[in-house]
Amino acid sequence: MNLFIPLTAALTAASLLFAQPAGPSSAADATGQATSAETQATAAQQPNDYDTQRDLYDKLSLVTQIPWHWIAAVDQYERSMSKVKPKAHPKLGHTVGVYIDQERWVGPLNPNSEDRSPLSIRWFNGMGRDGDGNGEVERTNDFDLLFSLVSEAASYGTTDDDFSIGLWEYYQNSRAVQRIQQFSRIYETYGKLDLFEHAFPVPLGTNYAYRDTWGAGRGWGGRRSHEGTDIFAPHGVPVRSTCYGIVEVKGWNKFGGWRIGIRDLNNHYHYYAHLSGFDKSVNIGDVIKPGQVVGWVGSSGYGKPGTQGKFPPHLHYGVYSDRGLMEWAFDPYPLLRRWEQAERTRKRAN
Repeated sequence: MNLFIPLTAALTAASLLFAQPAGPSSAADATGQATSAETQATAAQQPNDYDTQRDLYDKLSLVTQIPWHWIAAVDQYERSMSKVKPKAHPKLGHTVGVYIDQERWVGPLNPNSEDRSPLSIRWFNGMGRDGDGNGEVERTNDFDLLFSLVSEAASYGTTDDDFSIGLWEYYQNSRAVQRIQQFSRIYETYGKLDLFEHAFPVPLGTNYAYRDTWGAGRGWGGRRSHEGTDIFAPHGVPVRSTCYGIVEVKGWNKFGGWRIGIRDLNNHYHYYAHLSGFDKSVNIGDVIKPGQVVGWVGSSGYGKPGTQGKFPPHLHYGVYSDRGLMEWAFDPYPLLRRWEQAERTRKRAN
């Protein structure tokens, strides 16, 4: 299905929608320039950022007929890539995270790398589109950037399946498509963008202790370093989701025992291991929220399914950042301290 004709016709409506364009957000610039994994995981967007973004997604949805939560998911995936690869995937717009390289934008054979003409860019098979109908194709314009990427994927159709195919053709990466599908599910479930609150992984009123165990040696199964933080607590203490996210993995791992993995909107994978069991209401593909119980502290792991008691009961908590083709772990201890304090502050306020 070719959407070029209807999308082009819709540009008249788009130009009317953007008669009063929104200005850039300084807070979004600060978020887009985050460099450390710790800062990336906790970079907060102000309410006006969310309002500006949602307004943009709704206008794009009207023009492209793609649901706003899919558009938000594409933008958030692109934003996550800009954070982990700021040089290779720099942030071009004011609020959106989309990056499209110059050659792909204007067309590989276009002699004018700074071309802004919709007609000549189309002639040279460039991706750039005049989304806001102002007569120019601007690579730093939020609407033009996101409109160009979304309409490229939407050229395969506007159903969920067709749009997913279009995303695969654009990224040539099944991981990218999976992430966008996951993000879309999260946004659709809660119907809002402000989904970056966190909770401590065990209830604050319980008996627990932890310290920074990042990089400590581990011997079982071969020499390896510890990629996480151990939170020691009595057997059966509830283990909670630290984030809004989607359950990606659930089951047995010979190292982690009964474990569950949750993907959040920062494109971070949260790993909870050595559980004594799972909450039966939580399954792979479920969308969950901070503080929701997913299992209980145990001492499972280091062997075949069901192995227990080779170490004191504790929760192994790890966080991994997706870089597009691979994931790398980073020390979650600073995040845990911050989330613990923030939850204490919220409880006192209530």
